[in-house]
Amino acid sequence: MVGEIRIGISGWRYAPWRGDFYPRGLPQRAELAYAAERMTAIEVNGSFYALQRPASYQRWRSEVPDGFRFSVKGPRFITHMKKLADARTPLANFFASGVLALGPVLGPVLWQLPPTLVYDADRLRAFAAELPRSTGAAAALARQHDERLDGEGRAWTASEDDRPIQHVLEVRHDTFRTPEFPELLRELGIGLVVADTAGRWPYFEDVTADLVYVRLHGDSELYVSGYDDPALDRWAAKVLDWADRGLDVWVFFDNDTKVRAPKDAMALIERVRAART
Repeated sequence: MVGEIRIGISGWRYAPWRGDFYPRGLPQRAELAYAAERMTAIEVNGSFYALQRPASYQRWRSEVPDGFRFSVKGPRFITHMKKLADARTPLANFFASGVLALGPVLGPVLWQLPPTLVYDADRLRAFAAELPRSTGAAAALARQHDERLDGEGRAWTASEDDRPIQHVLEVRHDTFRTPEFPELLRELGIGLVVADTAGRWPYFEDVTADLVYVRLHGDSELYVSGYDDPALDRWAAKVLDWADRGLDVWVFFDNDTKVRAPKDAMALIERVRAART
């Protein structure tokens, strides 16, 4: 079996993109639909900064075409402030905030650790034990949300079905450069993010789950530089190789500063499509 390939961008609401990637005069409310017509997935990153609302997730779902998918970035409150500890109630609040309203367009959940958080196997094991591994389990957890999500339309605690939820982890401290780390993620069933950070943070290509999740933050300069033709050719070859091995591949460009992300994503999509036809 050949794996699915999904390629897109991290976020879609950036002022510098207006009049460049987004046509001049395009209403802001139409930006997601415009981007979704040109990508096959988008990473929701507003959820990293604050809990969103069910109405937002419902609207996003309604604005994308059939077959499209979102991944969702877990809150920094859990990863950066709580540092993965005592995460059960924050996890309940996160999944109750509307994530499950995405229904069939929900893809993986991304957990990005801060550069200050060191490798701690016990901490990771404890956090992994709290993660819901299906939409049904996530709905049950969501019903344990605290009073912050009380009120009309504030919580979404139902699931349309019961299907797997995949979790992926991006790390940024050098202590994770140990063979024990990817082995632990294999044991826990969590994907290890392939993060291209222009050499700033650790880079891994270890496959630890049945998917490969790639975040491209910049080829030579973090968040700024684009990917030239040779770089895109290299990434296309990697993506196709992973997919040929039966792995689902998710690729998100996060080099948004100079409006490179959407253009690089579309260029990579073209290369992959050409290779598969």
